[in-house]
Amino acid sequence: MADLFRRAKGRGYDTAEVDDFFARAQAAYEGRSTEHMTPQQVRSVSFAQVSHGYDEAAVDGALDRLDAAFTRKERSAYIQRHGQQAWLDKIVDRATTLYGRLGRPAGQKFHPGGRGEDAYDMAQVDRLCQRLSDYFNQGKAITSGEIRHVVFPVVRGKKGYAMGPVDAFLDRAVEVLVAAE
Repeated sequence: MADLFRRAKGRGYDTAEVDDFFARAQAAYEGRSTEHMTPQQVRSVSFAQVSHGYDEAAVDGALDRLDAAFTRKERSAYIQRHGQQAWLDKIVDRATTLYGRLGRPAGQKFHPGGRGEDAYDMAQVDRLCQRLSDYFNQGKAITSGEIRHVVFPVVRGKKGYAMGPVDAFLDRAVEVLVAAE
């Protein structure tokens, strides 16, 4: 079988894992499988890193497109069953779940990291949250891809935000932006 993606010069994603996931995703998308796949599953998939695996940027780009395709399919099915206004209401409802954190003061948007644990740099997370706030309040541009591919500096413990809640929040933000794009 030919490679789906170009190979990395060093470390990259495990080719067998990537090939398996994309084969399952294609079958689910085309309705040739009993497996139901959601945009959230596409966003949350991860692959082991191996020597000379698939180039991560190429796979991540394909995952972005796959996420958008599953979201369009989900949106179309939802609108067909419930109507356009119901879809818009659903997206607005999901977006409002983000507002509480966005309204908190800088340095207080998330719980701090645990003692001795890796955490995300507060200032960097707060800057991204400000950009999201500007998107919702002023219509300033930000894309799901920007959020999906952000990499925060890692700090230790209470100097940063706990990673889990930040990751969950950003996943919801991506979900809202992909649905609106």
